[in-house]
Amino acid sequence: MPSASFHWLLIFSLACIQIFSAWHALLYKRDPKGSWAWIAICLLFPPIGPILYFLLGINRVRTKAKKLKWYWPLVDFADSVESKEEAGANAPSQTSFIRAPGFHPIAEFSQALTKRSLLGQNGIQTLYNAEQAFPAMLEAIKAANTSIYLASYIIDTKHSGLEIIKALSEACGRGVKVRVIIDAVGELYARPLTGRVLKRYKIPFTRFIPLKIFPPSPFINLRNHRKILVVDGKVGFTGGMNIRDSSLKIPRSQASKIQDTHFRLTGPIVNQMEQIFLEDWGFCTNETGLQPNQPQSGKGAAICRSITVGPNQDLNKLNITITGAVTLSQKRVAVMTPYFLPQREMIGALQSAALRGVQVDIILPMKNNLPFVHWATRNMLWELLQYRVNIYYQPPPFNHSKMFNVDESYAQIGSANLDPRSLRLNFEMVVEVFDTAFVQELNAHMDRVIAASENTTLAELDGRGLLARTRDSLCWLFSPYF
Repeated sequence: MPSASFHWLLIFSLACIQIFSAWHALLYKRDPKGSWAWIAICLLFPPIGPILYFLLGINRVRTKAKKLKWYWPLVDFADSVESKEEAGANAPSQTSFIRAPGFHPIAEFSQALTKRSLLGQNGIQTLYNAEQAFPAMLEAIKAANTSIYLASYIIDTKHSGLEIIKALSEACGRGVKVRVIIDAVGELYARPLTGRVLKRYKIPFTRFIPLKIFPPSPFINLRNHRKILVVDGKVGFTGGMNIRDSSLKIPRSQASKIQDTHFRLTGPIVNQMEQIFLEDWGFCTNETGLQPNQPQSGKGAAICRSITVGPNQDLNKLNITITGAVTLSQKRVAVMTPYFLPQREMIGALQSAALRGVQVDIILPMKNNLPFVHWATRNMLWELLQYRVNIYYQPPPFNHSKMFNVDESYAQIGSANLDPRSLRLNFEMVVEVFDTAFVQELNAHMDRVIAASENTTLAELDGRGLLARTRDSLCWLFSPYF
């Protein structure tokens, strides 16, 4: 009977899909717990299990993300002229680590890992909150002469975002080469959609991995979370700040405001940032004809290097770098992040540092815009608290800043959070900074935040009610997929 044959064919096909999906998870999932979970989901929940695995579980390192290539070799300033003598005394140079002797090991393993030059003579200005950052960014855009490259996860299309969009449009009108990368998921936060407004203002832009309904996009988990603004190859901006009104005092209540920190950079590090943007632009558009500007000499004291993070050749680089830096810490490790769900290696390094007598301070927001992340974090903090790691919750408004300092000479700034999404799924960029004065400034800022924060204790966590503990545990169970 045809209907019976079709019925058995359907059952056989579903069984084959289940077995194939479970077999794929067995071969390619690196974590045994994750492999067991996906195998169970694929076998026990047909056909939803295999569909979820296809959409969310497959590591795209070997698929779409692998197409990200180094379209442009990293530029050494001295190699861009006929000889080092022609470069002159003002040429930015690769440092010999003399200015950061205590962190020679960090500089060495980071260079071996990233394959990027460590560059001196950079200047960094800290911009606290959008009230300082947005005017500085607007000023740079309005003064642009040759090129403006902007990438942001969220670009709002009202008030602050629209002001920047109009400035970009004016720059296009005076002949400046403008390129904008928006994330296809981040764009959904704006009304009207960012792409529609950019198109209306005739600004060249591209979406990072556009979302598709038919056929459904299997790459929805791969998002570009980088925040990069490079103007004329001379000045760059990066940090944790999206371009949206909630970063300003525009929201109706001060409690809904988002605090954040951004950074203005000058010197040869800007060239590395520009190359990263152009790599992303080439990936999104297949346009590989754009060339980065020549590296600029600088007058600052900071030694810097950019680190790119993503589920391609950059997978796990940031986790390795942070874990290694914590392992080499001597006096203090200070972390400020909105989302804190570190991998096992990083947890072990923080525990070990605290046991060695290093002061380890973790600063988290008391009010989180993603409650389920806050609850998941509460479930694992006991592992750090029992080894004398300090956990501080700063009062509202929500703080979206990302800072990582080791002792008084090393820092990381940029877009990455310490959670599975940033460390494994998102495309991120951070900048390493070797500069005592700059790191001391950030440490002083974090000390001021700590003074106004609440120090959570192991007894407080143990005192949670049964319902709260269950909620937190369930959120933690699904944290690898946030």
